[in-house]
Amino acid sequence: QVQLVESGGGLVQAGDSLTLSCAASGDTISRHAVGWFRQAPGKEREFVAHSRWSGGSTHYADSVKGRFTISRDNAKNTVYLQMNNLKPEDTAVYYCATKRSVILSAIRDLGAYAYWGQGTQVTVST
Repeated sequence: QVQLVESGGGLVQAGDSLTLSCAASGDTISRHAVGWFRQAPGKEREFVAHSRWSGGSTHYADSVKGRFTISRDNAKNTVYLQMNNLKPEDTAVYYCATKRSVILSAIRDLGAYAYWGQGTQVTVST
């Protein structure tokens, strides 16, 4: 059983940066696949970024490519989402999720992940 806790959300202005953290407990996730997703009000939860394992490949939604970076700190058993040049359309609750292995074709699928955090709110004002 893996527990995930997101933090780092907040209210920022367009163009600002934020770094979200996803701290894991219950297992070491350095070899786990980890995804970041987000859900805006009235919308479905959507894929944002994925890290296949520590040092492995990363993948991003087109809407955040070039602005967001997913990274890991294995010593802290934590995965980060660095978000730069934030836009109002980035406003959402951000969730991290993990599973020991997720096939590449499924990294954008919510059902491919076994464990989810509770989410952290990011609000970007104009």
